[in-house]
Amino acid sequence: FLLLHQHQQIISTKSVSLIMGKGGRANVNVEKKTEGVWQSSYKPLDPKAPKLPSKGEIKAAIPKECFEKSYVHSMYFVARDTAMAAGLIYATNSLLSTDVPANILSVEGLAWFAGWNTYAFWMGTILTGHWVLAHECGHGAFSPSQTFNDIWGFIMHQALLVPYFAWQFSHAKHHKRTNHLTDGESHVPTTGEEYGLIDGKRTGSYSLMHEAMGDGAFAGFQVFSHCVLGWPLYLMGLASTGRVAHDGTFLAEGEIIDHFRPSSKMFPAKISAKIAASTIGVIATIAYLLKLSTEVGFLTVFLWYTLPYMWCNFWLVTYTWLQHCDPSVPQYGPEEWTWVRGALSTIDRPYGIFCFFHHKIGSTHVAHHLFHEMPFYKADEATAAIKAFLEPKGLYNYDPMPWYKALWRIANCCHYVEDFHGIQYFKSFNDVPLTPELKEKSS
Repeated sequence: FLLLHQHQQIISTKSVSLIMGKGGRANVNVEKKTEGVWQSSYKPLDPKAPKLPSKGEIKAAIPKECFEKSYVHSMYFVARDTAMAAGLIYATNSLLSTDVPANILSVEGLAWFAGWNTYAFWMGTILTGHWVLAHECGHGAFSPSQTFNDIWGFIMHQALLVPYFAWQFSHAKHHKRTNHLTDGESHVPTTGEEYGLIDGKRTGSYSLMHEAMGDGAFAGFQVFSHCVLGWPLYLMGLASTGRVAHDGTFLAEGEIIDHFRPSSKMFPAKISAKIAASTIGVIATIAYLLKLSTEVGFLTVFLWYTLPYMWCNFWLVTYTWLQHCDPSVPQYGPEEWTWVRGALSTIDRPYGIFCFFHHKIGSTHVAHHLFHEMPFYKADEATAAIKAFLEPKGLYNYDPMPWYKALWRIANCCHYVEDFHGIQYFKSFNDVPLTPELKEKSS
């Protein structure tokens, strides 16, 4: 069986000055230059910014064989990842017991604690490979048959408590509206006003929380809230969703668009049966886990399944957070956004050994966002071609900073945008002055 940001966005209607184009606001205060830190070369507000190529022009630079899909090649990776998971289960079962040692602070107890956490991390890392493969199925990149894709994607995702068809729809929207400030999906930036920052003054919500906690503690909270709580909250419609319903209408204040109700405004009525099937699948998986818990013990299920599941969620959110957020990468309001602008806002990053386990989803993410129908095992070759085409134009984003350092940097730097119109850049609460009362106390 084991094999198998923030608050809900509240729409502010308050507009601001400095008009661009059709009424959008342009945020010209891009991130302060930091020595040794990567910055995107593309500055859309610069009069000398290069003309963006079309999707067809980019595709013409990629070898045609990169788009060829193979049942055998894809299923090999399912078998490979499953074999790694089975091997880890066998080794762990041979070495560890689910019984808690009498003295948890003894050498035996500490070894037990370290052993199960080691298992959880690596099993979660391996199962993220299955997660990525199911994600490929949702995109239609796994095989030439979408029926085959949906069968395998449903099995792998539902086993990891992912509502396959619901997420397939919302993730497709994420690709269609990447870095779109109103119609985007997942990691849609929140405005300073929505976080209680009014006219540069902290008045409530996250702005005061940051002040009370301090820079470092708040960054730690950001990592925890994103990587531990973020994924289930997103599925429930409580964090990081878009601002509009499937029909393009703005959501009412406090309205939730979740991944489980067929009537959720995230989905059109024509796919309600698929949404229901996904929800039933998740409920059935949870029910089975609860049944197992009553039979073998809650701690046993927690050690074997829940802890790895949490690490799998950690990797998922880390990838999506880091591939689309940076203080130097623009976010676009509806009057400024284009598909090419959004797709080219994606960032490739190095993930070391984890590229092997996760099918290079983070180091070839630019290629994936440009052409999601491309099979992942051709992404390296495609990335080389895309880089050769885009980099001379200053349009290829690659941040060489190690992923764990980048995670901490983004948690410190990417907190809010000033508005959801025009061209915006992430800003940090670290740069907002303290309230007068706290400033007096600290001095």
